[in-house]
Amino acid sequence: MIASTRGGLACSVRSGEAALSTYRDGREGCRALLTDVNPGDGITGWELARRVREITPGFPVIYMTSASAPDWKSQGVDGSVLIEKPFAPAQLAAAVSQLLDTAA
Repeated sequence: MIASTRGGLACSVRSGEAALSTYRDGREGCRALLTDVNPGDGITGWELARRVREITPGFPVIYMTSASAPDWKSQGVDGSVLIEKPFAPAQLAAAVSQLLDTAA
């Protein structure tokens, strides 16, 4: 799952390409990117975040992963947050809150 918060609501899509298209079409309403590192076919979460950051430098990014945490330092964008699966909903809420507070 890949999601971006939009006006307090989550916009969920199933591929990196769909997420990038959704972001490009409505980026003014998006406040953060929540992406699985390995969403399936197509671009990775690492690549998705890099492309979003090319459009909007400093955009808040949260990666979710169960196996790729060691790659975060070399693959993740600066200032991003990584949470490892399985995680509690409170961990995700805290990560989003932390990034949005930092971006404000």
